[in-house]
Parts: sequence; structure tokens; C-alpha cells
Amino acid sequence: MSAEIICVGTELLLGDILNSNSQFLGQQLAQLGIPHYYQTVVGDNPERLKQVIEIAISRAQILIFTGGLGPTPDDLTCETIADFFGVPLIERPEIIADITQKFAQRGRVMTPTNRKQALTPQGADILPNPTGTAPGIIWQPRPEITILTFPGVPSEMHRMWSETAVPFLKNQGWGKEIIYSRSLKFWGIGESALAEKVAPYFNLLNPTVAPYAGKGEVRLRISAKAASQSAAQDLISPIEKQLIDIAGLDYYGADDDTLGAVVGKLLRLSGETLSVAESCTGGGLGQMLTDISGSSDYFWGGIISYDNSVKLNLLGVNPNDLDKFGAVSSTVAEQMAIKVKISLSTSWGLSITGIAGPTGGTDTKPVGLVYIGLAGPNNEVKSFEYRFGAIGGRSLIREVSANTALDLLRRKLIIHA
Repeated sequence: MSAEIICVGTELLLGDILNSNSQFLGQQLAQLGIPHYYQTVVGDNPERLKQVIEIAISRAQILIFTGGLGPTPDDLTCETIADFFGVPLIERPEIIADITQKFAQRGRVMTPTNRKQALTPQGADILPNPTGTAPGIIWQPRPEITILTFPGVPSEMHRMWSETAVPFLKNQGWGKEIIYSRSLKFWGIGESALAEKVAPYFNLLNPTVAPYAGKGEVRLRISAKAASQSAAQDLISPIEKQLIDIAGLDYYGADDDTLGAVVGKLLRLSGETLSVAESCTGGGLGQMLTDISGSSDYFWGGIISYDNSVKLNLLGVNPNDLDKFGAVSSTVAEQMAIKVKISLSTSWGLSITGIAGPTGGTDTKPVGLVYIGLAGPNNEVKSFEYRFGAIGGRSLIREVSANTALDLLRRKLIIHA
């Protein structure tokens, strides 16, 4: 038995609203151990919604709808579902009473259009909405099909799911097993290169291992199905250790770990401090570090040297080198790193200078060219050149540059220790 998520709303198709409901429901179904293999988004069109239902009931037994339960003419989910199964809509007085009370609590009078929200398919149970005016339904139009509907408002849907849908599904025998996942994170290695290293693990059945990538990072998701989270963790742990051993320094953390947080832990353990000098990232590197509570223990500050005058006057970059090699160069990156380290009296100095685009690139220095400088405790300094390319745009180049700088420092701190 499996579930299918069906999100209704033309605004979702147009991209006007981020479809966070699918993500939430996918995570929740995994916690209940209910497999789901398909998610569908359909506009506010009865015929197309019926086509979606026809396909869904051929491959899933639990159909979960979000959206289309409001009072306006384009809110057609309930009546379309009822029409598909050939069942009339029935006005439910208890829903009318609930909506009337909620309007009264807000000092308003229920409008006639809201009566539409009291119409449910004959035989369907009400799925209460404690906060909004649009209730859902729990309905089995056929013995093998269960339908649950929710409004599209995430906060309303979340509460309805946890308070009513989850107990119902558990009462039906679901939730005896859960699907638990760990996400291992890697930096400095491509998805295909990592996949080649760990290829045999993709054939495992329980737990399973799957790769995915984005914004310069690669992840391996390990998922196990078991009677409890602790039992699933027992299945995952040996595989996790093996994957980490294979990846070596390319592995930096898991789940909610960030490079900023990992670097912070390493600096705190070593009792060392860091300062940064940024050009093209415009403070993004410092933000990643200060996103961590308590980061003042090891991060002392930085200089955003966006204009060359700041590189000259605050960082003391050699004007002859700036003229000869340009701001985006290994020489300037090294000087930025050592100068900020000395100026702020920190153990480490980290710098970034590059061309984030979309303008400013040349044949010899294209958009995406970035130099990172790293100065260490003994005042040794080194620069690293990266060519990230223009694909992904300005914000992605800046984000990847800052994370790459943190990753360089992470590796140095591990080796240095």
C-alpha cells in the first residue's frame, strides 16, 4: 500500500507560491513508514483534476489532497472528488456552526460564499480545522481507497495532519514501522566522483543509499525502515561509518551541519581564532560564521574590502601588485589574508576575491574566477584558484566561494591538529 500527494492550485503551477506542503507531507509519510512514489500538482480545473485522480487510484491507496477547499469559485477539490466517484455533496450543519463561531470570534459575520466549505461528499467524515474555516475530509469512497483533504495554508494543514490524520492512519495499522534517514554531507568532490567511490552501496535494500547534489555540495542519504528510530539508526550506523571512511576529508558533516558550524567547532577545540577579508562575497563569509551562536569565541571579525581603496588603506595591499596583477589575483588574495590576520591578531586569516558577475569578466579573467587566500598560525600564506563558471548566477558564485573558503580552512584545521 502506498500514498500519493496531490496539490491543487494554479498558483502552484505558476510558481507564485512555494509548494512546501509536499515536502512536509513527504517527511511525515516517511515517519509513519508509508511509502509514496508520486507527487502531482494540478491547477484549478475539474477535468484535469479528475484525470489526476484516475491515475492516482491506479497506483496508490491513500490519496492526500492539499488546496482547493476555500470559499471561492476556483476552490473545486471536494466537489470534483465527489463528482468523480458519483456521490452527491451534503451540507453539514456542524461545519456551518463552526464557521459561524469562528467568524463571530473575529467580530465578523459569515458570508454566504463560506457555506460552500460545509459541502462534503456523502459518507465522508469531517477532518476538523481548528484554526481556519476550511475543514477537510477523511473518506473511503471504495474499500481500497482512502482520501484525505487539507487546505493549502501550511499552518492549518500541519495541525490538521498531526491532530487528526496521524491518529487515523495509525489506527488503520500504519506507523508500526518508520522510515528514518541520515544525510551525509561532502564538499570538494563532485557527485559523479563520489558516486563512483561508493557505487556498491547503491544496491543495498535496507538501508538504502542515494546521492544528490546542489550548490556545490554533495549528499548521500541513508534511509532505513524499522520498528523504531533507534532500530533504524542501528541499521544505518555501520553503513554511515563505512561511507565516511571511504570519503575521507571530503566528508564534513551530517543532517543540519554547516561548514560554518563545523569550522567553528574545530577552531574552538584548537583554541584558535579567525578573521576574514572579503571582496566579491561582500560579507557572506562572515555571515556564515556568525550564524552560529557563540562564534565570538573564535571569530574576531572581518573587513569587507569591496573597493580597491579599502584593500590599499585598510588591508595594506601593495599598490604595485594591485596595478600589475589586479584585485582578482593570487597575490592580492594572499596579501588580504595575511594582512587581516595580523591586523586583527588572529591565528588564521581567510580571504576571498573574485568576479561574481554577471558583468566584469574578461577572456583572461572570466566570471566565476575566484581566489581564496589562507594565512596560518606561523604566518605562512597560500592562495587557491577556482573557476566556478557563470552557470548559477551571481548569488550562487558568492555562496559557493564562501563555503569553499570554509572548507579549505576546515581541511587545514584537521591536518594542523
